[in-house]
Amino acid sequence: MSVKIIVIGSGFAGLSAATCLAQEGHEVTILEKNSVAGGRARKFEADGFVFDMGPSWYWMPEVFDEYFERFGKKTSDYYDLIRLDPSYSIFFGKGEEMKVPAGVEALCTLFEQYEKGSSEKLRQFLSEAQYKYEVGMKEFVHKPGHSILEFADLRVLKSLFRLQMFQSMSNHVRGLFKNSKLRQLLEFPVLFLGATPSNTPALYSLMNYADMALGTWYPQGGMHKIIEGMYQLAEEMGVKIHLNQEVQQIYVPNGHATKVITQDREYPADVVIGGADYHHIEQKLLQPEHRRYSSAYWEKRTMAPSSLLFYLGVNKKLEGLQHHNLFFDEDFEQHAIEIYDEPQWPSKPLFYVCCNSKTDPSAAPAGMENVFVLIPLAPDLEDTEAQREKYYQIVMERLEKHTGQSIRDAVVYKRSFAHRDFVKDYHAFKGNAYGLANTLLQTAFLKPKLKSKKVANLFYTGQLTTPGPGVPPSLISGQVVAREVQKSFQLV
Repeated sequence: MSVKIIVIGSGFAGLSAATCLAQEGHEVTILEKNSVAGGRARKFEADGFVFDMGPSWYWMPEVFDEYFERFGKKTSDYYDLIRLDPSYSIFFGKGEEMKVPAGVEALCTLFEQYEKGSSEKLRQFLSEAQYKYEVGMKEFVHKPGHSILEFADLRVLKSLFRLQMFQSMSNHVRGLFKNSKLRQLLEFPVLFLGATPSNTPALYSLMNYADMALGTWYPQGGMHKIIEGMYQLAEEMGVKIHLNQEVQQIYVPNGHATKVITQDREYPADVVIGGADYHHIEQKLLQPEHRRYSSAYWEKRTMAPSSLLFYLGVNKKLEGLQHHNLFFDEDFEQHAIEIYDEPQWPSKPLFYVCCNSKTDPSAAPAGMENVFVLIPLAPDLEDTEAQREKYYQIVMERLEKHTGQSIRDAVVYKRSFAHRDFVKDYHAFKGNAYGLANTLLQTAFLKPKLKSKKVANLFYTGQLTTPGPGVPPSLISGQVVAREVQKSFQLV
């Protein structure tokens, strides 16, 4: 039985869901509001520089491998991967740079340099993280999160305590390591999940296993090469993709969505999948009687951070930078407080710099560098040009100080992107960058549901629902919702 399926949004989750359902023989159409596919993973080009607009870390390579394999393809059919070594650098202050090597043995050597006896504790930590990763990736992330009963399986219940669902990441790390720099190294990956280490379950040390054991990779040509591969595959499977089609309404007579209306067309639908911002779709595209959650519910959600981004083209080669660079030269805890507990523009921000032209010559003209700067911020802040420029100067001053060179006078291209751009381009709730924070009370079945309770044929996918924020989870989310669509309509 073939049905008409409309997917709103062409990010990782939307493309994933659409392609999986098209493989089953359904008539699938993606509607994308922007002129380029990919959502936050779009690219843009300017003055010979090619910029990835959002995600820049390639972790969990098997998730991508398994996705393409389900269609009889390989990642290498669409892009070439290289493993970064060092994986990234962390700057703790002038002259205090930690180059994080690829491979567990080299990491053990590094740990011993900072804390005697810590290498054995690292092996223990990574062994536990591997268990969490294998159970989490096989058991948890593929569950649709309808109810707690999904976790009533005896095998899963037995593993709950070993998975450390009820201990914080912060306590877990501090129980093993005394050195503050090692602690920051181990805690930083959970920041991608949108919460502080003290408010994130220790389950997510599985991210350290992904980072340290499985490695940090880069798709040659840029992260947008993944989107280009998924876009090509979607078209091969028969998905129709319409750009510049901003959805204005989901028409719901008698509890069923029958069409999706854009600014200039109406698309008939048997099934609708919201792959764009969950809050926007539910609160703006549906009439009040068709909304599962109230505005008060959304206001109480803990959102992941927003970001201030700078895309910079530099007309010379830069010294002292790796592909990925983390600047932890100010108080980690204070910046976290100013994101989560007392939301405000940070007094002394931490920041991240990606210089992918170190790895990829196609990212910048010869002899130049492509530089991407990210400052994590609280969502829902006032976003002005004056604030952006203030933080640009703060960050660039510290970047120049730590790398010992002038950079600002070599910037020949500059673009900023923050809260109001996330709202304009993605309808991101409160201008968030990463979706819904993965706190203990917003994990698994406690997330907004991927199936509407008010509209029988409306589903959701992406970083505000199961399994959560990040590129691999979004890719998995599309597959999970495709399976649930099949089940719900007895299409299997």
